[in-house]
Amino acid sequence: MKKILLFTLFSILSFGQNNPNPGYWQQHVDYKMEIDMNVKNYQYKGKQELAYTNNSSDTLYKVFYHLYPNAFQPGSEMDSRLKTIADPDKRMVRTFKVAEKEVKESRIETLKPDEIGYLKINNFKQNGSEAKTRVVGTILEVTLNQPILPNQKTVFTLDFDGQVPLQVRRSGRNSDEGVALSMTQWYPKMAEYDFEGWHADPYIGREFHGVWGNFDVKITIDKNYTIGGTGYLQNKNEIGHGYQDKGIEVKHPKKTKTLTWHFIAPNVHDFAWGADDNYIHDMILGPNNVELHFFYKNKAEILENWKNLQPKTAEILDYLNKSVGEYPYKQYSVIQGGDGGMEYAMCTLITGNRSFGSLVGVTAHEFAHSWFQHILASNESKHEWMDEGFTSFISDLAMQTVLPSKEGEEENPFEGAYSNYRYLAKTGKEQPLSTHADRYDINMAYGISAYSKGEVFLAQLGYVIGIENLMKTLKRYYSDYKFTHPTPNDIKRTAEKISGANLDWYLVDWTQTTNTIDYAIKEVIENNKKTTISLERLGRMPMPLDILVVYKDGTQETFYIPNTLMRWEKSNPYQTLSRTSLKGWDWAYPTYSFEIEKSKSNIQAIVIDPSGLMADVELENNVFENE
Repeated sequence: MKKILLFTLFSILSFGQNNPNPGYWQQHVDYKMEIDMNVKNYQYKGKQELAYTNNSSDTLYKVFYHLYPNAFQPGSEMDSRLKTIADPDKRMVRTFKVAEKEVKESRIETLKPDEIGYLKINNFKQNGSEAKTRVVGTILEVTLNQPILPNQKTVFTLDFDGQVPLQVRRSGRNSDEGVALSMTQWYPKMAEYDFEGWHADPYIGREFHGVWGNFDVKITIDKNYTIGGTGYLQNKNEIGHGYQDKGIEVKHPKKTKTLTWHFIAPNVHDFAWGADDNYIHDMILGPNNVELHFFYKNKAEILENWKNLQPKTAEILDYLNKSVGEYPYKQYSVIQGGDGGMEYAMCTLITGNRSFGSLVGVTAHEFAHSWFQHILASNESKHEWMDEGFTSFISDLAMQTVLPSKEGEEENPFEGAYSNYRYLAKTGKEQPLSTHADRYDINMAYGISAYSKGEVFLAQLGYVIGIENLMKTLKRYYSDYKFTHPTPNDIKRTAEKISGANLDWYLVDWTQTTNTIDYAIKEVIENNKKTTISLERLGRMPMPLDILVVYKDGTQETFYIPNTLMRWEKSNPYQTLSRTSLKGWDWAYPTYSFEIEKSKSNIQAIVIDPSGLMADVELENNVFENE
């Protein structure tokens, strides 16, 4: 009874701000950076020129930069959080026993001076004149010497000294898999200013929000190191390392000790790279001649998996193009590095010593982030579920296509997300999805909320408005809001425009409360050879209901009970079965009854939501079976 998802190719998108919300604006940045990386001590020096355009109607007297590497220092907020949260990230602590008691020690706390991360800012100027700066943890506060008026452009210049921390989380050096450099969140990055004001969030543990713009980056590094990352390499026939055009042989003079790599990245909101002196670099052409680059360690035990990953990555790209919208850039890089899997503009860093299925799965998820975060750039700190949840939804569908389950295995790609959500809802530790990503009491609650409950938001929306309308919604959402910063209201309004349903109740209850869905079959009574079915709403969150009745003669029929808050009815999702649409169920009434024209003795079973796409927290009371 599950409806098959069918997708059609959507129109090719183009760069540019095209958010349809009246009065929408977003800031713009143009970065120029030159850095010199010392691969012996993992320190680097850089110069940055940043042209900042204030597209708001506000006059700015301050600006803020993120200095992410400063988090990797003893005593930082990130370090403190590891020591105080009940379930710290296992990658970031050492676990051992003292007198039979398990102790978790922050790995940041024990970093030595030559292992910490830092960014030190010098010579900060606005339009050539010095400006006052102050460093507070991972934030650089700048008091401007000249206010930035509405629709005015200003130029900031600065010098920075950085040290790459020992690999603890996301960015770092000398990872467990032996990758030398995972250069993510590595440069002074302008904080976002939008209709809500500044988003100068400290780096405590979660993810990011950035300003749309263009990057021009030159990286000077030991000539034996291969770089993969954001952007297009401009001097590939001088660099080589697998980038050069076919037929070009690149030889560097023996006296050459370093190479300067020049990357251009248009219309992105971040820049990341990985580097190692033992990378294999492969490239294949994917759909629409997108170059798919792969950088991985030359280790015999992983070579086969990384070779087999490459055509699967092309299949993932094809699926995402067709189901959401066309990937707008002409390259994407899959880079072995980091401490798990993390998305960045035009690239991802993932750990590579995995089984083949895990390698494809992490690539599918991180690649899907290119749509749900690096093109639809929601604020990950405030609306993490729009980022991780939507990505999990579409990557689970992609995996069902590129690595289908074996015959007889579970066909519902969202089953894990629903199970996780139900588990969290019953623990009593759930917090609303509107909780700031750093404010969750425990990591478990954050993870299930962001990934699983966020995924269920979309999967269940398919139950509410129909799968076909859901998939049309995703395409329209992508088309309307690409290269902007969409909010929760934007996905809700898009679904309303596509379906015609009122959905404010859905957004509010699912994302701003911990209200649960719990409907039950209260009783089934026979009266004069007819049967009255009484239902009960036990949870606070209202839903429309699909009811399946199975008769002993093998026939089936469905009944639809509209949620009156929607002012709309969805089409029959069970095309092979007859459906009776009943009167709506108003939220204030805790019970509801309807009658069918057959006796109770003829009924085999009654099921609330046979699709399994409604996240009812108590499934046992959803089924009546006749004795």
